[in-house]
Amino acid sequence: MSRAGFGLVAGVAAVVLAAGCGTEPPNYQSVWSTSSSPAPSSAAPEDDKPVPVAVFLEQNGVVGETAFPDKLKDLTVSFPTPAGWEPYFNTNFAPGTRVIAKGETYPIAMLVVMKLTGDFDPREAVKHGYVDAEMSQNFKRLNASMDDFKGFPSAMIEGSYDLNGTRMHTYNRIVIATGAPPARQRYLVQFTVTGFADKAAEQAPDIEKIISGFTVAVPGAPPPP
Repeated sequence: MSRAGFGLVAGVAAVVLAAGCGTEPPNYQSVWSTSSSPAPSSAAPEDDKPVPVAVFLEQNGVVGETAFPDKLKDLTVSFPTPAGWEPYFNTNFAPGTRVIAKGETYPIAMLVVMKLTGDFDPREAVKHGYVDAEMSQNFKRLNASMDDFKGFPSAMIEGSYDLNGTRMHTYNRIVIATGAPPARQRYLVQFTVTGFADKAAEQAPDIEKIISGFTVAVPGAPPPP
């Protein structure tokens, strides 16, 4: 896959999805773009613009190829499916994208894994992990962390934003993971869970179960200290 493949996941962290307010299923086609991102200022220098992680990787000559999480042999990437949630399939998704949803709209959880080819600094890459989410309309940060996740460089950001007049709540995490030796293949893992902000308390038990059960690990390796 060419470097342009990163365009498929550039907006996943922000989860800019078009949700139906009635009984129509969500339009997931727009997940690949941050259409609500603010217009650039003509007075701001180009170097001052925040750089999303996908752009950072492209600028460093890294090529991304989508991978199927359940078919990886050197890395385990998974999350649980609570009762009442079902897999969601759409031809607009890149191959390998895993999505589950409850009901006909939100909440949803999405997982994308990219196999990375190229030399780069993972800890520099995760410094760009907040950008996509913070480009969402009227984004308000509630929580964020640059702490490692399961021993891997990671960035997590949680917050709320406006989508088609509705306030949404989203949890986003990226992980730069390294697979088992001898290949020690690097992967970009993007994991997002999104629901309606006014139903956050109601949906919290399921969402917390998904988030707490999300794992990225090398098979057979001891857990990180």
